[in-house]
Amino acid sequence: MLSGRVCPEITDILYGANLCALVKKDGGIRPIAVGNTIRRIVSKICCRHALPDLTDLFQPIQLGFGSKGGCEAAVHAARTFLELGGGQVLLKVDVKNAFNAVDRAAFLTQVKEKIPGIYGYMWQSYASTSKLIFRKHLLHSAAGCQQGDPLGPAIFSLAIQPIISQLISKFNMWYLDDGTLGGEAEQVLIDLQNLIQNFQKIGLELNFSKCELFVAQSVPEPLKNEIISKFNTVAPNIKILTSESLHLLGSPVLPEAIPIFLDVHFQKYSDTCSRLRLINPHMALVITRYCLFVPKFMYFLRCCPFWQHESKLKPLDELIRKTLSEILNCSFDERSWTQATLPIRFGGLGVRSISSVALPAFLSSGYSTRDLFGKIINPSLGDVEVTHLAEARAAWSNTSPNGDIPCPLSHKIQRAWDEPICSSKQKQLLETSPNSTDRARLLAAGEPESGYWLQALPSMNIGTVLDHTTLCLAICLRLGLKTNESHQCKCGVRVDQYGHHGLSCQRSAGRFSRHASINDIIRRALVTVNVPAILEPTGMSRDDGKRPDGMTLIPWSRGRPLVWDATCVDTLAPSHIHATSGQAGAAAASAESNKRRKYAALGEACIFTPFGVETLGPWGPEAKQLFRQISSRLVDTSRDRRAGAYLAQRISLAIQRGNAASLLGTAPQSSSLEDIFYLV
Repeated sequence: MLSGRVCPEITDILYGANLCALVKKDGGIRPIAVGNTIRRIVSKICCRHALPDLTDLFQPIQLGFGSKGGCEAAVHAARTFLELGGGQVLLKVDVKNAFNAVDRAAFLTQVKEKIPGIYGYMWQSYASTSKLIFRKHLLHSAAGCQQGDPLGPAIFSLAIQPIISQLISKFNMWYLDDGTLGGEAEQVLIDLQNLIQNFQKIGLELNFSKCELFVAQSVPEPLKNEIISKFNTVAPNIKILTSESLHLLGSPVLPEAIPIFLDVHFQKYSDTCSRLRLINPHMALVITRYCLFVPKFMYFLRCCPFWQHESKLKPLDELIRKTLSEILNCSFDERSWTQATLPIRFGGLGVRSISSVALPAFLSSGYSTRDLFGKIINPSLGDVEVTHLAEARAAWSNTSPNGDIPCPLSHKIQRAWDEPICSSKQKQLLETSPNSTDRARLLAAGEPESGYWLQALPSMNIGTVLDHTTLCLAICLRLGLKTNESHQCKCGVRVDQYGHHGLSCQRSAGRFSRHASINDIIRRALVTVNVPAILEPTGMSRDDGKRPDGMTLIPWSRGRPLVWDATCVDTLAPSHIHATSGQAGAAAASAESNKRRKYAALGEACIFTPFGVETLGPWGPEAKQLFRQISSRLVDTSRDRRAGAYLAQRISLAIQRGNAASLLGTAPQSSSLEDIFYLV
């Protein structure tokens, strides 16, 4: 295929494609070509081959191919250009149906000249008419490159590069077919006229109704009207923008546009959030964490100084809080909400607030795109920094109570800017804990093992979905919220509103089911790695006659079988609270030591490993070691590097289900409706 010698009888199938019609925001249709898999693989190989050469060729004018962070750099550059008075106008040009209309001879000529190694492949792909299928219709395409071809952006950019590289505007930046020109009005107007003429030669036409013109506020009103009149003559119906309506690549450019932008997105998110109540709460939580709010807003947070508009971010944060409260059936106070918005590794739920991420996102974007930004802006303004970046650094330093946070070494990584803020919040929560119980809970929540269940993707088919009640109770235990109304347990003890008694009650309803689930998960994991194992093996017992939970039937290590005994102790039990409020996982470690002493009679005939975990998540050191050993074998057997994580999530989910059963088991007995169902 790379040499262009594919048998002509199959080229229609290999280089044709099925069309998928996507609706544009303006109501138009964007035809996406879904090509043959083999053809797509070859195109990606060609992209990798051509990437270094094309990156050097395109930058700093064309950012649509080979420029990491190109969109962010473009927005930073445009804002800096305007705020530092780089020119009178900023013109955004739009090409009508660009990918489908560009003359194939134009980009094939450029491919032959710039990247001849793939010319044979490109020639056979585009020299003749392509057959495209939409439903039952056969379409013949003799112009343009296919949207959906991995090489499409590269070859389109090659086609227009000779034209856009000759423009004289001080600010000349393109993202594929979206061009932005800035500078003095006369220069930009000349470039606009040249674009109209030269694009026609390669089959392209500007869409004047989508072209946009921004005139700087420093331009006097009479001159502004004259400039607009001249541009209207060349590009009839061109749209005139203000500081509040100027957007570039979807992002607001000037600070004046941010409040309106946030108001619009608040309404969009409000409409979306109302639908989350219609699905399983566990699935809704995962969607909120990975798809809505901060994840969906991240591009804008990185491009714009949203951190300067805290009053406008608060309604979005309150919307997140209200949405979580509804889908999780929890009422958050300020303290629990602060913990909830921390990453999972810091004891939170991983649902970040927009205001807490805005500053690290902007800082990391400003530094990660600094080199590309410099190439774009230097010809017009010289060596300048991204506007608002210095203010962002100062604001970030002030996030610490003492203002003494050192700047991270890795300026380009968002996590490096975010972690000190999160760590400071976690530390503040610990230092202001009202009692040892709350401190023990926070320490336990910060352990990696306590958050494994939150990282599990909910699936009905494989049993990783928590029901509504179990999820609510698990969240309440993690965040220190009330789980129930005060009542009397079956054992006679009064249960407070936090329900912690149920976790350590001797008549706990979830203790046995949780214990059985953990042992079954360990046994199944061993069987998966081709190590048969049984539960409660006969012939092996400690001094009091009790048997261990499981044993492998073949040697595990050094010619000896593995014998394990699992236990789940309560982190917040009165007998453990002194230790767990000082060190996370202390109760599990103590339980493992007790198990090892009790099974000392087993001697050297086997490898005995206690598997100690706690109700709030932490694991003991020996449990961690056994988990690492099993995980390593799971990865080797399945060839899936995530196999170990799946095992940890299973164990963590079993603990949460056991906790919920324990809390619910303290409630008074009452009859259900099952007898009615049987009658029906």
